[in-house]
Amino acid sequence: MKDLARFSERLVNLNADRSASQVPAQVRMITISNEEADQRIDNFLMRVCKGVPKSHIYRVLRSGEVRVNKGRIDQTYRLKEGDVVRIPPVRVAEKTTIFKQDAEFRILLEDAHLLVVDKPAGVAVHGGSGVSYGVIEQLRAARPQAKFLELVHRLDRDTSGILMLAKKRSALTDLHEQIREGQLDKRYFALVHGDWQNARQHVKLPLFKYTTPDGERRVRVQTDGMPSHTVFNLVRRHGNFALLEAELKTGRTHQIRVHLASIGFPILGDDKYGDFGLNKSLQKAEGARLAFKRMFLHAWQLTFTHPDTGKSVTLKAPLPPECEQFLQSLGSS
Repeated sequence: MKDLARFSERLVNLNADRSASQVPAQVRMITISNEEADQRIDNFLMRVCKGVPKSHIYRVLRSGEVRVNKGRIDQTYRLKEGDVVRIPPVRVAEKTTIFKQDAEFRILLEDAHLLVVDKPAGVAVHGGSGVSYGVIEQLRAARPQAKFLELVHRLDRDTSGILMLAKKRSALTDLHEQIREGQLDKRYFALVHGDWQNARQHVKLPLFKYTTPDGERRVRVQTDGMPSHTVFNLVRRHGNFALLEAELKTGRTHQIRVHLASIGFPILGDDKYGDFGLNKSLQKAEGARLAFKRMFLHAWQLTFTHPDTGKSVTLKAPLPPECEQFLQSLGSS
């Protein structure tokens, strides 16, 4: 009898769970706050509709089911403070990925305005191009209470190091202004092969963005490209290799990678602009030298003016262990 009672209780609970899961989602009406204003409607929906496939977000936008102030809008519409957004019932993906709080990212600074993390190599900063969850999606998933969280700048997927996010619209606007005015100082470590001569070298080569026939984004030096300026400082030599510090004077896509490749010193492990034969040989250990299987580009230092306090802030992220150990295996000179 006890077993029968337990079975009946489990059946009742199971049916209750099923009934709860079958309750249809409700239409939501959200009034846009000051912090949520000035972002595109598609980005806003992806944040508030966690677990909903991106394709479904764009489908309901195209169908007109999403309304702003009772009117139809397209995916490029930028929200304004006070807008009332109607969000229809949307289907959550059956399989969702659960992330541990900041499991992948070491936090360098966090306050009410900013979140700065040390991004590992191999992690995209945002979803897309075959990547379901990037840094921004993981951090939003780990902070469901955050009303606003946006990237201040980007890092290539294979670049490690300091990545800054804004937790307030006002902070994002302020930091973007610092970037435009050249007031935000970003420094990178890059390792190259060959006889690097100068202690300090300026590279000013215009960069042009283009797309390959298979849809891949690339950059090349071209006379009608965007003005671009990088300063390279020699940190130390490691045998036939040179560790450089790169100062970004402009912030173009793939700027450090293309500038170094264009002057004959491509970054180790660069799979787009690098020395592919050398990269392949370095993936296997030889003698005392360890194997190296990533791109040696690391955003190690960032200096900026805090958007709230007005004070200068400098953050540093040391080289990842695999980079430091590889350098040690090369020896120094």
